[in-house]
Amino acid sequence: MNYSKVKTLLSQQFKRLNGIQPSTFAEVLEVLRAAQSDSPRGRPSILLLEDQLLMTLSYWHEYRTLFHVAMTYGIHESRASRIIQKIENLLIKSDKFHLPKKLRKGEGVDWEVIVIDATEMTIERPKKTEKLL
Repeated sequence: MNYSKVKTLLSQQFKRLNGIQPSTFAEVLEVLRAAQSDSPRGRPSILLLEDQLLMTLSYWHEYRTLFHVAMTYGIHESRASRIIQKIENLLIKSDKFHLPKKLRKGEGVDWEVIVIDATEMTIERPKKTEKLL
């Protein structure tokens, strides 16, 4: 789904789809545009910056594989990976969107941690044996 379709959604629907408010999306887009204008280099992407951000958000929000994300946007998997890494690096460098470095400590703070191992593993299948006649 490209930005021309997404921008017409209501605020609540936009957040359900992408995980962030439209106002936050606009702020992130502003940061990306400023960073992109500072260092214009290389071949321009076939995707608009808005679509690149939507692709990154869908990758983060839905935990989809790069293959599925790439197929949705009609690009190659490696290209999707490079775009997502570029967006991530630009947002990290901006220092505008980050998690707090120090966690709160003390009474009344109830931290619950859930660790999920989402690594891809090869499936071990039994070897085929010849059928008995």
